Amino acid sequence: MTWTPFYVGDGKPRDVDLGDPPPWRSFPRRPRHERFQPPPGLVEAVNAALALRRPLLLTGAPGSGKSTVIEQVAAELKLGEPLRWHITSRSTLLDSLYRYDALGRIHAQRLAGTGDADDIGPFLRLGPLGTALLPTPHPRALLIDEIDKSDLDLPSDLLDVLERGEFEIPELARHQEDVVEVREWGGDDRHAILKGRVQCDNFPFIVLTSNGERDFPAAFLRRCIRFTMPEPTTESLRRVVAAHLEVTQEHSAPVDALVAEFVERLRAGESLAVDQLLNAVHVLTGAHAPEEATAHDVRELILRELSRA
Repeated sequence: MTWTPFYVGDGKPRDVDLGDPPPWRSFPRRPRHERFQPPPGLVEAVNAALALRRPLLLTGAPGSGKSTVIEQVAAELKLGEPLRWHITSRSTLLDSLYRYDALGRIHAQRLAGTGDADDIGPFLRLGPLGTALLPTPHPRALLIDEIDKSDLDLPSDLLDVLERGEFEIPELARHQEDVVEVREWGGDDRHAILKGRVQCDNFPFIVLTSNGERDFPAAFLRRCIRFTMPEPTTESLRRVVAAHLEVTQEHSAPVDALVAEFVERLRAGESLAVDQLLNAVHVLTGAHAPEEATAHDVRELILRELSRA
């Protein structure tokens, strides 16, 4: 928790020690699952999704911790590093299942002429959902982040794959070799696929996140366990701050004041994220906090409402 005016604005070069970053901005990224504080009801929703082998649809404001849930579940249940599929308006079901570099294969065939040039494996790579559906001794964990940012048809396109737990790669189904090794998502590990069909034997633990910016078809919703992240309270935010930052008794009053202001603004209808509060506590409290005049300007910068540019 420190504030130092590294940049002065006089154009003069100087040696500067930037100090340590906040814990959540250290790279490589540190695991966050140990610090996550699940709100009431979330544990039951996760267990229902696990027991029923259904995706968990989490709805809530940005920064409410939705995407951290899967990290904590994957760590506790030893499901391995979660796979991630970040949704945009251009995302398609095919992108999530596999990628095929047809032009690269044609180019290789022309260069090599014959023989190994028809090896299709190097030109295929499973997507995040395709990798999650591979046969494994234990379920894989998959985050489908910001599903509400997708094209209108994507939730409906997902229905069959999520219901059946399988899909076909047509390029392999008609390939001359029955078994082809294909790379998994997020690494160079390869998996042998028989006759182009990927069939899970343990349905993955899937978390879909939504900021609540759109409605979904009923057919999609009935296949999910749904949970809405509750609005933070003063007590829950104090626990979040304590989990991320070491707050001494000396600086507890400024921290409580920031938390109270944050909650008051949320209840007034402003759009703010919890990580903004953490940023404010990190910079505005502690032995080297900025002076009062500067602190006001910095607080306004950090706690600026998200609905404004």
